[in-house]
Amino acid sequence: MFEGLRFNHWKTSESEDGIVTLTLDRANSSVNAISRAVLDELEQIVERLAIEKPAGVVIHSAKASGFAVGADIKEFVEYAKHDTVLENIEHGQRVYEALARLPCPTVAAVHGACMGGGTELILACRQRIAVDDEKTRIALPEVMLGIHPGWGGTARLPRLIGATEALPVMLTGKALSAKRALGLGVVDRLARPDELLSEARLLLRRPATRPFARRARAWATNTWLARQILAPIVLKQTAAKVRKEHYPAPFAMIEVWKRGGSGISQRLKLEARSVAKLATTPTAQNLIRIFFLQERLKGQGAGVDAQISHVHVVGAGVMGGDIAAWAAFKGFNVTLQDREMKFIQPALDRARTLYEKKLKSADKVEAAMQRLRADVDGSGVATADLAIEAIYENAGAKEALYATIEPQFQADEILASNTSSIPLDELRKNLAAPQRFLGLHFFNPVAQMPLVEVVRHDRLDPLIEKRALAFCKAIGKLPVAVKGTPGFLVNRILMPYLLEALRLYSEGVPGPVLDRAAKKFGMPMGPIELADTVGLDVCASVGRELAPFLGLELPPGLDDKLEAGKRGKKDGQGLYVWQDGRPQKPEVPQDYVTPPDLADRMILPMVNEAIACLADGVVDDADLLDAGVIFGTGFAPFRGGPIQYTRSEGADKLKARLEELAQRHGERFKPKNGWDNPTLAQGGFELPTSPSH
Repeated sequence: MFEGLRFNHWKTSESEDGIVTLTLDRANSSVNAISRAVLDELEQIVERLAIEKPAGVVIHSAKASGFAVGADIKEFVEYAKHDTVLENIEHGQRVYEALARLPCPTVAAVHGACMGGGTELILACRQRIAVDDEKTRIALPEVMLGIHPGWGGTARLPRLIGATEALPVMLTGKALSAKRALGLGVVDRLARPDELLSEARLLLRRPATRPFARRARAWATNTWLARQILAPIVLKQTAAKVRKEHYPAPFAMIEVWKRGGSGISQRLKLEARSVAKLATTPTAQNLIRIFFLQERLKGQGAGVDAQISHVHVVGAGVMGGDIAAWAAFKGFNVTLQDREMKFIQPALDRARTLYEKKLKSADKVEAAMQRLRADVDGSGVATADLAIEAIYENAGAKEALYATIEPQFQADEILASNTSSIPLDELRKNLAAPQRFLGLHFFNPVAQMPLVEVVRHDRLDPLIEKRALAFCKAIGKLPVAVKGTPGFLVNRILMPYLLEALRLYSEGVPGPVLDRAAKKFGMPMGPIELADTVGLDVCASVGRELAPFLGLELPPGLDDKLEAGKRGKKDGQGLYVWQDGRPQKPEVPQDYVTPPDLADRMILPMVNEAIACLADGVVDDADLLDAGVIFGTGFAPFRGGPIQYTRSEGADKLKARLEELAQRHGERFKPKNGWDNPTLAQGGFELPTSPSH
């Protein structure tokens, strides 16, 4: 059937009964990213299929990792640079539409990850079957890159499963499990891994019947009247979660769906034009950059065996207990040590709650709990591969602990501290093997925060650092290697922001005003709510440790709160009163006038300290700094991180604003060393370096 055609990325075969199998296997890659070359070959294949009219077509992947990770983002960036996004979006649409119009039945057989352009490919098939296991993940995550589906996703998915079900899938970008995809009607059948292709061929011969209720919903929610009624509701719901000026893509996608008529040609045209417009926005460019930054962080632990199977954690408080629980959740054997069982039991209870939420199955919950063992006498330290110290922030106490446990270590056991601020050069001074000691600084809550700072010092063995990076990768975290100076990276940059916000609070600026200003800038949570969430005791402790180094002072009023036992969320009262885990924010008087430099006073100290960190070599380069601050503090992702924000606003402009603040409010705003760094002057849409697939 395909005589005279040669393919690099597709394999073709035809059975005796006339069924053609197309196997996507992108050359020189461990994953299927759908590039222009992949699409060009598919176009040739579909043209031939349209002429030959086989009995049916099955499309699947040869990659163990999954069906397809989506479009090739690097190519997309090149299209954006050369203003050819629209042309290439329309090309992909034409290929998928030609597939959809084939006169024969088509089935997509899905395993593993099926994302973005991969999901749009399976939507262009008549039916879909997926492997019934935990690895199957189907998603349209384009909003996370500041765009929306462009190869027919917005045109086809609402018509397939109904707009009320499809829009949340596209607006959140969250992946569907196999069972969820079946329940929604995204796939028509599930199969065992070893039966996927045979079941796909069976589905070709005996198509699944879509339930009447599902077909009726798909029609009813996409009529002109339904779109006019539903669109404003969905827009309002979206606006309650994100700001249009920060994240335009969700709003653009709703508009595309609202305006799209019954004909697919019009819907595809609106979709393509919208994506092309979004691709030029700073939001899309910054979010795509962050995608590659994330890939780079993931890649730091690649290619090295962590040589860790047993983790021993000392300190069963909130951090230590949750680190232990997370490591056990990710498959490691963990022993958790504290002075008495009464200190360990709450950690075990929290672990069970986490496992029940994440694992669902009772058998899996129990298996995870079996991997997490209480160890009051600390015998586990002698057989562990990694010991993590997570006791309270006191250098003397930590050094005393190391003196008792280090003599029990194996020859190659790693000792790590979860300290958030104490310099490692200080903590390692009495160790017998300082070369195997480093920092593994997790963030609270451990189960939600993706970043781990891998903290260096002057005696650290580079191989131990690599093993630690690999361990972070194994537990699903994003590691960033940082210099062991006070506060490392994240706390050093976060504390000036928090302390200035608390100072403004002490000056009489209402907490809700401060929180609103920060969220308007793009922070995920306001600083007053954040301080209460972290705990005012933690803020004060880290603040006292860092304030002298940063040239700052603790704002007044903190000690009074702490003496009154008002530490924040955990006490039900701090700067706010907390009920049912939510802050009860007081009403702000209508006539209150917000200080004009409020946002600058909070945000620019972060930027100033970020530039100082870069100058001090706290991280290896500017890209890693932006990644660390975004994933560690939630710094407005659409702004690309503090360094990227400086570039976009202009370093000279921000430096001048700091100098004005210093004249108005004090020396703490004085620009720090590093503002003359050439990297701050870089412009344009430049991608960070990332590991190739």
